[in-house]
Amino acid sequence: MSQDLPGRLPRSFTTPGTSSFLDFLATHDPSLLPHGRALPAGEAPALTAVPHATTIVALTYDGGMVMAGDRRATAGSMIASRHIEKVFPADEYSAIGIAGTAGLALELVRLFQLELEHYEKIEGTLLSLDGKANRLATMVRGSLGLAMQGLAVVPLFGGYDLQREKGRIFSFDVTGGRYEETEYHAVGSGSTFARGSLKKLWWPGMNAGDAVRTAVHALVDAADDDSATGGPDATRRIWPVVAVVSAAGYLRVEDHALSDVVTQIEGLRRAEDHGGVVR
Repeated sequence: MSQDLPGRLPRSFTTPGTSSFLDFLATHDPSLLPHGRALPAGEAPALTAVPHATTIVALTYDGGMVMAGDRRATAGSMIASRHIEKVFPADEYSAIGIAGTAGLALELVRLFQLELEHYEKIEGTLLSLDGKANRLATMVRGSLGLAMQGLAVVPLFGGYDLQREKGRIFSFDVTGGRYEETEYHAVGSGSTFARGSLKKLWWPGMNAGDAVRTAVHALVDAADDDSATGGPDATRRIWPVVAVVSAAGYLRVEDHALSDVVTQIEGLRRAEDHGGVVR
C-alpha cells in the first residue's frame, strides 16, 4: 500500500466512507478523540483541581423545548468561573447542555456539533432527533474510561422533532444509556432542587414565555440550596444561558429579556415570603 505523498491530503480525507465524523477521526487519527488518548501513568488529578459545570434544566412547552443553565463552574469549594456557558446549539433544531468535568464537556459539545454538521454535509439532510440522541449516547459511552477515573461528563439534550412536531428531551448516564424524559428534567449538582421546582411550576399547554420563566425560576431555586449553582447576578449583569428551540429553530434568549424575567421572579418570591399565593 502506497504511503501518503508529501504536500497532499492524507488518503483518509479523500476516501469515500461513513457520514460519521467520529468514525472518520477514528480512522484518520484516534488520538484526536477524547477516549483515544493514552492516559499518563499515575492517579487521576484531584477532582478539587478540575472545574466542574453544574446545573442544567430543560422542559417542553406547547410548540417546542426550553433549556437553561446557570453560569457557575466550581473546583472543589472554590468558584472557578462565574461566566461559563453550559447550553449550546447542537444544530439548527436542537440544544445540548453540559454538566460534569468542564473541559471534557466543552470538547464533547464541539465534537457533537461537528458530527451533526458532517452528517448534514455528507447526506444532504438533517439527522432525526432520535438519531442525534443516539449519536450523543455513543460519544458518552466512548468516554466511560475517563468517567471511571472521576472525570465524568453528563449531557442533557433536547430539541424540536420535525417529524412529530413537538419538543423532546433526552438524558444520559456515564455508560451511554439514553433516556427520553417527559415534560421536564434537570442534571448536575443542583438537579434535585431544580426538579422539585419544575414539578411545582410546570403545567401542560404553557407557551414559550411561560417555559422560559419556569426554567429560570428552577435555576434560582436550585441556587438557593446548592452552593455549586450560581443564581442570576444583577450586580455583575450575569444571567443564565436560556435557549428556546421550536419550529423556527434555535434561539438564545437575550440578556435584557432575562433581566425582566428575574425581576418578575424576585417579585413572586417576595410575595411568597409575605404570605401571598403564587401560581
